[in-house]
Amino acid sequence: MDKEILLIVDPMCSWCWGFSPTVQALTEEYSGRAPIFPIVGGLRPLNDQAMGGEAKNEIRHHWADVEKASGQSFDFSFFDRDGFVYDTEPACRALVTVRNLKPEAALAFLASQHQAFYAENRDITDHDVLADLAEAAGVDRSAFVEAFPTRKMIYLTASDFSRSQSMGVTGFPTVVLRTEEKLGLLTADFRPFDDLKPQLDQWLESKPDDQSAAETDPL
Repeated sequence: MDKEILLIVDPMCSWCWGFSPTVQALTEEYSGRAPIFPIVGGLRPLNDQAMGGEAKNEIRHHWADVEKASGQSFDFSFFDRDGFVYDTEPACRALVTVRNLKPEAALAFLASQHQAFYAENRDITDHDVLADLAEAAGVDRSAFVEAFPTRKMIYLTASDFSRSQSMGVTGFPTVVLRTEEKLGLLTADFRPFDDLKPQLDQWLESKPDDQSAAETDPL
């Protein structure tokens, strides 16, 4: 039976960083039975406005909430930056590029993006930083640098955004369980792995005609 876990995220979404340990546990527990496929949702794609004081205060509040809920660490010196443009498209496109060049490295690359941005205060809107992270994830640097700015990667990234919207996804992280052509919502927000495991186990053991299959909501 064809089953797949769809992970809809944004590399510059703080709740996705909080969800990172859950993704790691999902990978370790289930990737051998149901591949985990990352889809970029586009939190703030193509934003061209520099962050002002109000935006900084709002985002700082979100980071504090995520830190408290998840235990993930944040480098709050990020807010000392002046003129930072919170455009998530380059980071999303970098993930799509890695997914295209070396699919097995995509989840590790996503984790490294989160770590770099939130815990290390590195600018993952910067193309050189993204190339460094791709290389560290085992992707050929020259191949990444060549592919990243192409129309193909821009188009594939936009297609991910459209796919996310067509599934009705409005926030990140979202996890969707696909069984052949049927989609079911597992979670539309941050949740620890232990909360999700019973539903995932039930889903993996279920058959297509099993009406009691994992208690997920249809999309």
